[in-house]
Amino acid sequence: MNSTGIKVGSITEKLGQAILRIVPRTARVRVLSGPLRGRKWIAGASTNSCWLGVYEMEKQTAFRSLIRPGDVVYDLGANVGFYSLLASVLVGPKGRVFSFEPLPRNLELLRKHIGENNITNCVIVASAVSDRRGTAQFDAQGDPHMTKLSEAGSMTVKLTSLDDLLASGEILPPNVIKCDIEGSEFDALNGARNTLERYRPKILLATHGSAVHKLCCDFLTAIGYSVCSLKKGIPLAQTNELVATFSALPQSRRL
Repeated sequence: MNSTGIKVGSITEKLGQAILRIVPRTARVRVLSGPLRGRKWIAGASTNSCWLGVYEMEKQTAFRSLIRPGDVVYDLGANVGFYSLLASVLVGPKGRVFSFEPLPRNLELLRKHIGENNITNCVIVASAVSDRRGTAQFDAQGDPHMTKLSEAGSMTVKLTSLDDLLASGEILPPNVIKCDIEGSEFDALNGARNTLERYRPKILLATHGSAVHKLCCDFLTAIGYSVCSLKKGIPLAQTNELVATFSALPQSRRL
């Protein structure tokens, strides 16, 4: 079975793939299923599973479980906006979404998705998230969904930290943070230490590399978070998808 529940190699899957191949990449389509059903999406913005509504189903389900109406959600590494759109629907008109994305190509598509769906509760921040304000080099080569901060990068992007933005009143205190920024997760968390300790948001975190994974887990548990694998039954040390929630009493990581 694939992520849609259709048997791999079946006639149904082959027919579906053939239909998907003839949809123009610039076509405006409607999301076919899930909480975003009926929302507008640019077919070639990302994988077809986005407008089918089945993108990263396990992660999407976990994300949905963390959010309540009226929440403030930070989407770090918003890319073209699937999780930002999803958060916008889940928090409702009284909630807010702050979407952070530095890559111009992704920003253009993110803005189109927000605009074409008439979303008014989402603020786009054209910046990478780190532990300081300033600028940094960015590697924009290859897959636009996997670009990252890198000293070898040829593009210069803005940097910001969540603590600085919150202290200056540019963003609201968070209830939920989704973070998937291709290896800069520890810097982003470190630049949000005051925010995390004061407001204790729930965190959905993707780590990249074993060293960053350990740094993030150690950092979160040190400030009072309980960290577990997104996938039940998968040891924390063997996954890169984490859920972190604040615990009144420090807890050991489940390894």
